[in-house]
Amino acid sequence: MDNLLTRKLEIFAPLPDADRRLLDHTVRMARLVDGRADLIREGDDPLHVRLILEGFACRYKLLPDGRRQIMAFLVPGDFCDLHIFILRTMDHNIGTLSPCRVVDIPRTRILEMTERPALARALWWCSLVDEATLREWLVNIGARSAEQRIAHLLCELLMRLETVGLASNGSYDLPITQAEIADTMALSTIHVNRVLQRLRAENLITFKNGALVIPDVPRLKAFSGFNPNYLHLTERNGSKEPRR
Repeated sequence: MDNLLTRKLEIFAPLPDADRRLLDHTVRMARLVDGRADLIREGDDPLHVRLILEGFACRYKLLPDGRRQIMAFLVPGDFCDLHIFILRTMDHNIGTLSPCRVVDIPRTRILEMTERPALARALWWCSLVDEATLREWLVNIGARSAEQRIAHLLCELLMRLETVGLASNGSYDLPITQAEIADTMALSTIHVNRVLQRLRAENLITFKNGALVIPDVPRLKAFSGFNPNYLHLTERNGSKEPRR
Protein backbone atom coordinates (compact mmCIF):
# COMPACT_ATOMS: atom_id res chain seq x y z
CA MET A 1 0.00 0.00 0.00
CA ASP A 2 1.29 3.45 -0.91
CA ASN A 3 2.51 5.37 2.13
CA LEU A 4 0.86 8.80 1.86
CA LEU A 5 3.26 10.29 4.39
CA THR A 6 6.28 9.22 2.36
CA ARG A 7 4.62 10.45 -0.81
CA LYS A 8 4.02 13.86 0.72
CA LEU A 9 7.47 14.27 2.29
CA GLU A 10 9.18 13.30 -0.96
CA ILE A 11 7.63 16.33 -2.62
CA PHE A 12 10.47 18.16 -0.89
CA ALA A 13 13.27 15.74 -1.81
CA PRO A 14 13.83 11.97 -2.17
CA LEU A 15 14.31 10.09 1.09
CA PRO A 16 16.86 7.35 1.78
CA ASP A 17 15.52 3.81 1.91
CA ALA A 18 16.12 3.63 5.67
CA ASP A 19 13.94 6.72 6.19
CA ARG A 20 11.22 5.27 4.01
CA ARG A 21 11.23 2.08 6.08
CA LEU A 22 10.95 4.13 9.27
CA LEU A 23 7.92 5.96 7.86
CA ASP A 24 6.34 2.65 6.82
CA HIS A 25 6.72 1.44 10.39
CA THR A 26 5.38 4.73 11.77
CA VAL A 27 2.06 4.56 9.91
CA ARG A 28 1.47 0.88 10.61
CA MET A 29 -0.64 1.36 13.75
CA ALA A 30 -3.55 3.53 12.58
CA ARG A 31 -6.89 3.78 14.37
CA LEU A 32 -10.35 4.63 13.09
CA VAL A 33 -12.03 7.79 14.37
CA ASP A 34 -15.64 8.75 13.73
CA GLY A 35 -16.51 11.92 11.88
CA ARG A 36 -17.14 15.12 13.87
CA ALA A 37 -15.06 13.91 16.82
CA ASP A 38 -12.29 15.76 18.63
CA LEU A 39 -8.80 14.28 18.40
CA ILE A 40 -7.52 16.73 20.99
CA ARG A 41 -9.08 19.70 22.75
CA GLU A 42 -7.92 23.11 23.83
CA GLY A 43 -6.37 22.81 27.29
CA ASP A 44 -5.31 19.17 26.85
CA ASP A 45 -1.71 18.09 27.45
CA PRO A 46 -0.51 16.75 24.08
CA LEU A 47 1.51 13.54 24.20
CA HIS A 48 1.49 12.57 20.53
CA VAL A 49 1.54 14.09 17.07
CA ARG A 50 -1.49 13.02 15.05
CA LEU A 51 -1.18 12.08 11.39
CA ILE A 52 -4.20 11.85 9.09
CA LEU A 53 -4.07 8.85 6.74
CA GLU A 54 -7.67 8.92 5.51
CA GLY A 55 -10.47 11.44 5.74
CA PHE A 56 -10.63 15.16 6.51
CA ALA A 57 -9.92 16.89 9.82
CA CYS A 58 -9.54 20.50 10.90
CA ARG A 59 -7.87 22.82 13.36
CA TYR A 60 -10.37 25.16 15.06
CA LYS A 61 -11.14 27.53 17.93
CA LEU A 62 -14.40 27.94 19.83
CA LEU A 63 -15.54 31.37 20.99
CA PRO A 64 -17.34 31.84 24.34
CA ASP A 65 -20.67 32.28 22.52
CA GLY A 66 -20.27 28.90 20.79
CA ARG A 67 -19.18 30.15 17.39
CA ARG A 68 -16.38 28.22 15.70
CA GLN A 69 -13.51 29.40 13.51
CA ILE A 70 -11.81 26.72 11.42
CA MET A 71 -8.18 27.67 10.82
CA ALA A 72 -6.93 24.75 8.73
CA PHE A 73 -8.13 21.70 6.88
CA LEU A 74 -6.08 18.53 7.34
CA VAL A 75 -6.10 15.98 4.53
CA PRO A 76 -4.45 12.56 4.15
CA GLY A 77 -0.71 12.81 4.62
CA ASP A 78 -0.98 15.83 6.94
CA PHE A 79 0.36 16.10 10.45
CA CYS A 80 -2.14 17.76 12.75
CA ASP A 81 0.72 19.75 14.26
CA LEU A 82 4.35 18.70 14.34
CA HIS A 83 5.13 20.74 17.45
CA ILE A 84 2.16 20.15 19.73
CA PHE A 85 4.05 17.72 21.95
CA ILE A 86 6.39 20.60 22.88
CA LEU A 87 3.51 22.74 24.19
CA ARG A 88 2.36 22.42 27.78
CA THR A 89 -1.30 22.69 26.80
CA MET A 90 -3.19 22.88 23.53
CA ASP A 91 -4.31 26.36 22.48
CA HIS A 92 -6.80 25.07 19.90
CA ASN A 93 -8.87 22.00 19.03
CA ILE A 94 -8.29 19.39 16.34
CA GLY A 95 -11.34 17.48 15.16
CA THR A 96 -12.39 15.17 12.36
CA LEU A 97 -14.79 16.30 9.64
CA SER A 98 -15.34 12.80 8.28
CA PRO A 99 -14.45 9.29 9.43
CA CYS A 100 -10.66 9.19 9.58
CA ARG A 101 -7.75 6.81 9.96
CA VAL A 102 -5.34 8.46 12.36
CA VAL A 103 -1.85 7.58 13.55
CA ASP A 104 -0.72 8.69 17.02
CA ILE A 105 3.03 9.26 16.74
CA PRO A 106 4.83 9.32 20.10
CA ARG A 107 7.36 11.97 21.07
CA THR A 108 10.24 9.50 20.84
CA ARG A 109 9.44 8.64 17.23
CA ILE A 110 9.23 12.31 16.21
CA LEU A 111 12.59 12.95 17.86
CA GLU A 112 14.04 9.94 16.05
CA MET A 113 12.77 11.34 12.76
CA THR A 114 14.33 14.74 13.43
CA GLU A 115 17.72 13.10 13.99
CA ARG A 116 17.76 11.90 10.38
CA PRO A 117 18.92 14.82 8.16
CA ALA A 118 16.73 14.16 5.11
CA LEU A 119 13.63 13.52 7.22
CA ALA A 120 14.32 16.51 9.47
CA ARG A 121 14.45 18.86 6.49
CA ALA A 122 11.27 17.38 5.04
CA LEU A 123 9.47 17.84 8.38
CA TRP A 124 10.72 21.41 8.57
CA TRP A 125 9.35 21.96 5.07
CA CYS A 126 5.95 20.69 6.26
CA SER A 127 5.93 23.20 9.10
CA LEU A 128 6.90 26.07 6.82
CA VAL A 129 4.17 25.16 4.33
CA ASP A 130 1.62 25.09 7.16
CA GLU A 131 2.66 28.62 8.15
CA ALA A 132 2.53 29.83 4.56
CA THR A 133 -0.93 28.31 4.13
CA LEU A 134 -2.20 30.10 7.24
CA ARG A 135 -0.89 33.41 5.84
CA GLU A 136 -2.74 32.77 2.58
CA TRP A 137 -5.94 31.96 4.47
CA LEU A 138 -5.66 35.32 6.27
CA VAL A 139 -5.35 37.07 2.91
CA ASN A 140 -8.26 35.02 1.59
CA ILE A 141 -10.63 36.06 4.37
CA GLY A 142 -9.43 39.66 4.57
CA ALA A 143 -9.07 40.66 0.94
CA ARG A 144 -11.17 38.44 -1.36
CA SER A 145 -14.87 38.37 -2.11
CA ALA A 146 -16.99 35.50 -0.78
CA GLU A 147 -17.03 33.83 -4.21
CA GLN A 148 -13.25 34.13 -4.54
CA ARG A 149 -12.66 32.87 -0.99
CA ILE A 150 -14.52 29.63 -1.56
CA ALA A 151 -13.15 29.14 -5.08
CA HIS A 152 -9.63 29.69 -3.75
CA LEU A 153 -10.16 27.07 -1.04
CA LEU A 154 -11.44 24.55 -3.60
CA CYS A 155 -8.35 25.15 -5.78
CA GLU A 156 -6.05 24.68 -2.79
CA LEU A 157 -7.67 21.39 -1.77
CA LEU A 158 -7.40 20.15 -5.35
CA MET A 159 -3.66 20.72 -5.41
CA ARG A 160 -3.05 19.30 -1.94
CA LEU A 161 -5.03 16.16 -2.72
CA GLU A 162 -3.36 15.75 -6.11
CA THR A 163 0.04 15.54 -4.42
CA VAL A 164 -1.03 12.44 -2.49
CA GLY A 165 -2.92 10.86 -5.38
CA LEU A 166 -6.44 11.59 -4.10
CA ALA A 167 -7.59 13.93 -6.87
CA SER A 168 -7.57 13.59 -10.63
CA ASN A 169 -9.07 15.34 -13.64
CA GLY A 170 -10.15 18.26 -11.47
CA SER A 171 -12.25 16.05 -9.19
CA TYR A 172 -12.02 14.94 -5.56
CA ASP A 173 -14.20 13.83 -2.66
CA LEU A 174 -15.17 16.76 -0.45
CA PRO A 175 -16.67 15.57 2.87
CA ILE A 176 -17.21 19.11 4.14
CA THR A 177 -20.60 20.65 4.91
CA GLN A 178 -21.71 24.14 3.98
CA ALA A 179 -21.73 25.00 7.69
CA GLU A 180 -18.06 23.98 7.94
CA ILE A 181 -17.18 26.10 4.93
CA ALA A 182 -19.03 28.97 6.62
CA ASP A 183 -16.99 28.48 9.80
CA THR A 184 -13.84 28.61 7.68
CA MET A 185 -14.65 31.58 5.47
CA ALA A 186 -16.29 33.85 8.09
CA LEU A 187 -19.61 33.65 6.25
CA SER A 188 -23.11 32.50 7.13
CA THR A 189 -24.31 29.11 5.94
CA ILE A 190 -26.96 30.84 3.81
CA HIS A 191 -24.26 32.97 2.17
CA VAL A 192 -22.14 29.89 1.46
CA ASN A 193 -25.14 28.19 -0.15
CA ARG A 194 -25.70 31.20 -2.42
CA VAL A 195 -22.04 31.35 -3.38
CA LEU A 196 -21.96 27.66 -4.30
CA GLN A 197 -25.09 28.14 -6.40
CA ARG A 198 -23.41 31.03 -8.24
CA LEU A 199 -20.25 29.02 -8.87
CA ARG A 200 -22.35 26.16 -10.22
CA ALA A 201 -24.42 28.53 -12.39
CA GLU A 202 -21.18 29.87 -13.90
CA ASN A 203 -20.07 26.26 -14.51
CA LEU A 204 -17.01 26.84 -12.34
CA ILE A 205 -17.84 23.80 -10.21
CA THR A 206 -20.25 20.89 -10.21
CA PHE A 207 -21.01 18.02 -7.84
CA LYS A 208 -21.24 14.43 -9.04
CA ASN A 209 -21.74 11.31 -6.93
CA GLY A 210 -20.55 13.09 -3.81
CA ALA A 211 -17.43 14.49 -5.46
CA LEU A 212 -16.53 18.06 -6.37
CA VAL A 213 -15.76 18.48 -10.06
CA ILE A 214 -13.94 21.52 -11.45
CA PRO A 215 -14.65 21.49 -15.21
CA ASP A 216 -11.97 24.05 -16.06
CA VAL A 217 -9.27 24.25 -13.40
CA PRO A 218 -7.32 27.17 -14.96
CA ARG A 219 -10.56 29.15 -15.17
CA LEU A 220 -11.36 28.62 -11.48
CA LYS A 221 -7.80 29.52 -10.51
CA ALA A 222 -7.99 32.72 -12.54
CA PHE A 223 -11.39 33.59 -11.04
CA SER A 224 -10.13 33.19 -7.46
CA GLY A 225 -6.68 34.68 -8.02
CA PHE A 226 -5.13 31.39 -6.95
CA ASN A 227 -1.34 31.28 -6.99
CA PRO A 228 0.02 27.96 -5.65
CA ASN A 229 3.40 29.39 -4.65
CA TYR A 230 2.52 29.29 -0.93
CA LEU A 231 2.14 25.49 -1.08
CA HIS A 232 5.77 25.21 -2.20
CA LEU A 233 5.13 22.13 -4.28
CA THR A 234 7.90 20.74 -6.49
CA GLU A 235 8.11 17.80 -8.83
CA ARG A 236 8.53 14.47 -7.09
CA ASN A 237 11.69 12.42 -7.54
CA GLY A 238 13.79 15.40 -6.50
CA SER A 239 13.81 17.31 -9.80
CA LYS A 240 14.23 20.45 -7.70
CA GLU A 241 16.79 20.02 -4.96
CA PRO A 242 16.51 22.05 -1.77
CA ARG A 243 19.09 24.72 -1.10
CA ARG A 244 22.01 23.56 0.98
